[in-house]
Amino acid sequence: MNKKSLLIVESPAKANTIKKCLGKDFDVMASMGRVCDLPKYKLGVDISKDFEASYSILKDKSKIVKSLKKKIDKSSKVLLATDPDREGEAIAWHLARILKLDFNEKNRITFNEITKSGIKSGIDNPRKIDFSLVNSQQARRILDRLVGYKISPFLCKKIQKGTSAGRVQSVALKLLVDREKEIEKFVPQEYWTITATLETKEGNSEKQFKSSFWGTIKEQIKLSCKDDAQKILDNLKNAKYLVCEVKKGKRHKKPPAPFITSTLQQEASKKLGFSSKQTMCIAQELYEGLKIDGFGSIGLITYMRTDSTRISSEARTKSEEFILQTWGQKYLPPKPRMFKMKKNAQDAHEAIRPTIPDITPEKVKKSLNSNQFRLYKLIWSRFISSQMSDCIQNTIQVKILANDYIFKSSGTSIEFDGFTILYPERKKDDEEILPFLDVGMICNLKKLTPEQHFTEPPPRFNEASLIKNLEENGVGRPSTYSSIISTLINREYARKENRSFVITELGQEVDKLMKKYFSNIANVRFTAKMEENLDKIEKNEVDWKSILREFYSKLESYLKTAKEDSEGLKVEIKENKTDIICELCGKPMVIKKSRFGKFIGCSGFPDCKNIKKIVQNIGIKCHKCGGDIVQKKSKKNRTFYGCSNYPKCDFVSWYKPTGNFCPKCKGPLFLRRNEVFCERCNKIKEKKIPNE
Repeated sequence: MNKKSLLIVESPAKANTIKKCLGKDFDVMASMGRVCDLPKYKLGVDISKDFEASYSILKDKSKIVKSLKKKIDKSSKVLLATDPDREGEAIAWHLARILKLDFNEKNRITFNEITKSGIKSGIDNPRKIDFSLVNSQQARRILDRLVGYKISPFLCKKIQKGTSAGRVQSVALKLLVDREKEIEKFVPQEYWTITATLETKEGNSEKQFKSSFWGTIKEQIKLSCKDDAQKILDNLKNAKYLVCEVKKGKRHKKPPAPFITSTLQQEASKKLGFSSKQTMCIAQELYEGLKIDGFGSIGLITYMRTDSTRISSEARTKSEEFILQTWGQKYLPPKPRMFKMKKNAQDAHEAIRPTIPDITPEKVKKSLNSNQFRLYKLIWSRFISSQMSDCIQNTIQVKILANDYIFKSSGTSIEFDGFTILYPERKKDDEEILPFLDVGMICNLKKLTPEQHFTEPPPRFNEASLIKNLEENGVGRPSTYSSIISTLINREYARKENRSFVITELGQEVDKLMKKYFSNIANVRFTAKMEENLDKIEKNEVDWKSILREFYSKLESYLKTAKEDSEGLKVEIKENKTDIICELCGKPMVIKKSRFGKFIGCSGFPDCKNIKKIVQNIGIKCHKCGGDIVQKKSKKNRTFYGCSNYPKCDFVSWYKPTGNFCPKCKGPLFLRRNEVFCERCNKIKEKKIPNE
């Protein structure tokens, strides 16, 4: 019996898709992500041995490794097909070490897309493991470990347990804190506007339009108070409104580039309301492959971790054919589109695009869940539109003279919709169409409207704007943004309110200490420079150990100074205080943290070890006994609801009670995702939940 080739990937979904494409000659197995890492509870890096790393097999991967070793003995050859990036290369290297594969053998393959042609191309072009990529990932991992394991204990001692620092995380936190300070320091400035509602006659019909006060013929006038506005209004009494200048033009609006990781996260946040983590999880599913009616198991998009806007000539040709067949020749640009890439972009992979442009969102809608469909539609539409003609707009700018004052109006209308037929960037209702206006025309004044305004502070960051800021400053990599944001939320340095980040007191105190003692590490310029160094390691332009040596010498110096200068310092977080008095010793109780979550403990610890669970009253009475319903956490940190009179009252539910009752069975109604339902009737009562 002939031995099969063994192909190792990272995820079971990817393995299933590839197996169905390859057939009987291959066995495909999944490593379930990384199999090795630095140890969890110690540094794992020997500084004295030039940063020698001690990697060990992860506990939950030992069975997988054993299965892989057994399968290798029965295989003709082994191919490592982990993801085509630094992390994927490092996983391939760890697998090769553990499975004792020959590093001189060409056993590394990569897929940019999980389709039959993409898989065949990867298998036909094997290569050796790229140690420049591996060392770049090792350098990143060790740098992050040094920052985390050296600075975090200092923060825990000075603030509270569970406090951590991160090489990129701390910079993201700094950006949030700095923005919050800008908002706090902001002083609103008053200003006024005057809007003229004017009317023209066209035949027998009258058309109104609005024009904004600008200034005099010679200069612009800014109205800073009510008196300024009133002076202008007084001078405009009995004025004639004469059209003195009309400028017409055309504006060509080019389509945006196909998605890269960061722009996908930003657009999914703005248009779909997805978090960056949610976006990346769904994109991973679309990339690894799903069973699609009429197509079988197939990866719908190319690799989703990329910062290149490049697309293959084959994909461009397919998209052009689709555009031609669907909308016609006028929707194709005169020459193929090429998009400029940002500085230091990694060009190893194409932009994020559909693997087969002909597979429209409508063709896959029945095979995908709602979120998968919405994200695929966004990616597909963005890519196809990026290869389409410009949107051509007619523009008009009008100046109107009134008693030596100038009013201005502007309008736009669509001459040719171009790419916006598929990927509109604004609603058609947003077009500002002016009536026919020509020099010398007199307009009738309907009313003058003075309005008071105040300048507004810069907005708080949301996920999209934070990711954009990190990217523009060269901080971190697009593939790490979702984990950075998750860490800031999970560590409770920030919370989300109306999709914007609000800094907590804990976040402010952590940032304060980082700025005081580690400002040369936790700053934008230093972190961006480190990213450049990691890119140089990947290109084999610099030795990775030299980067580590230089960084660690600075870190040691900063740590020494921090410990000496902060002797006796202990930061108290006001948010952790409660108004609960310990019934055992009379001291106030405070909110504390353990690896199982938050709890209330006596401030007299260790003399008094009294503790209580944290419960949150949700303002609804128990339908069984009339007690208060409180929100609690299970041992696995899952939220549930129960009666405050437990154990006397046994009411408990995973779902939040509404306080209302079913009109049919009189049983309590609960909230479940976006539905109000009755457990007794097991029926949905409402589809939408107001303010939820």
